[in-house]
Amino acid sequence: MNAVVKVGGKQYYVTEGSEIFVEKLSAEVGDTVSFDQVLMLDSKIGNPYLEGAVVTGEVVKNGKQRKIRIYKYKNKSRSNRRTQGHRQPYTKVKITKING
Repeated sequence: MNAVVKVGGKQYYVTEGSEIFVEKLSAEVGDTVSFDQVLMLDSKIGNPYLEGAVVTGEVVKNGKQRKIRIYKYKNKSRSNRRTQGHRQPYTKVKITKING
């Protein structure tokens, strides 16, 4: 089964067995999480969400992404490399079951 799920203000296309990186969730590694904001399930489209459709998954990892490395070139300047941005926390979830 295929589904489109809304988590943390973003939409993710998921299938059973796929792994997604979502915004930081308050769950520990090994916990089961369920997403009830299902926008689409196979060919059914919700208005805005499908009732009774639930996607469950298992938390695989909590972590932070790496900083973005940006190269800027300035003619005859000593500075050309800089690290910019922050490390966004994420939660890696493996989708185990799609009910609908």
